[in-house]
Amino acid sequence: MNVLPSRLVIGLLAFALSALCVAQDGPQKLAAIRLNAGIHNIRAELAQTPDERATGLMFRKTMGANEGMLFAFDERATQCFWMKNTLLPLSVAFVADDGTVVNIDDMKPQTTDSHCSAKPVRFVLEMNQGWFAKRGIKTGAKLQGAPFGH
Repeated sequence: MNVLPSRLVIGLLAFALSALCVAQDGPQKLAAIRLNAGIHNIRAELAQTPDERATGLMFRKTMGANEGMLFAFDERATQCFWMKNTLLPLSVAFVADDGTVVNIDDMKPQTTDSHCSAKPVRFVLEMNQGWFAKRGIKTGAKLQGAPFGH
């Protein structure tokens, strides 16, 4: 029995796992979609998988004025978010299937405070802190875009 191939396989596997861990220490970049909040355009990266949603906007140092991240879940549920490893102050909108904003909350960087939807939702939109308030977007406002059937 040749032991060298086993050690080589184990070494390659360890290298691959360490590379994966390093990749998670930086911000992720996801495909983006266009959303609208009235006359305001939003370029939202779309986080759809459990890993994409878990990483979210972690480690990001800057984000454009009209950029954000839309988290899409398979099932409606009470969604709760926190800011561990997130460097930017964010505002979070919890959004119903039809694009109606259920509630909005501001979140402080690098905290583990829970910010939860007021009712079960499948969509959550994170933007730079104050983005919704500066544009007069409040609970009950409607977002438009493909995820909401518009």
